[in-house]
Amino acid sequence: ITGESGTGKEMVARAIHFSSRRASARFLCLNCAAISANLLESELFGHEKGAFTGASAAKRGKVELASGGTLFLDEIGDISLALQVRLLRFLQDRDYQPLGGTRAEKADVRVVVASHRDLETMVHEGTFREDLFYRINVIGLEVPPLRERGGDILLLAQHFVEHFARK
Repeated sequence: ITGESGTGKEMVARAIHFSSRRASARFLCLNCAAISANLLESELFGHEKGAFTGASAAKRGKVELASGGTLFLDEIGDISLALQVRLLRFLQDRDYQPLGGTRAEKADVRVVVASHRDLETMVHEGTFREDLFYRINVIGLEVPPLRERGGDILLLAQHFVEHFARK
């Protein structure tokens, strides 16, 4: 899902999830730009106790927690090349290894990704892996900015009026 920041990419991902057979399972979001590169891998795949300094207990990752449901990775263009390799392997094989783990785990999770960046340009610049780009770009959705969706303004205003009236 591509589009400018604030266009509703997460709402599109939620609509995909809640309109699918996975609707009764978890929908989890992970903003890849909001987490340091060092912690992002642990957030995704989890870690074992002692895997790194500060890992005082084992932690389940979003991949495991979202199993059976949908994991939404926002701002996928911000992840490191090293993590792109691990993510690609997970998307291909559906297995992963928590940091510090010794055995592979399996997860059945739909992964939906979003970016405000032009990933194709990033591929040509060498800052985003081509094989990962083609793996995640199976069905592309462009979310136009609200300024190009005038008809949505009334719907959004109506939604917020109803929402705040209930409160």
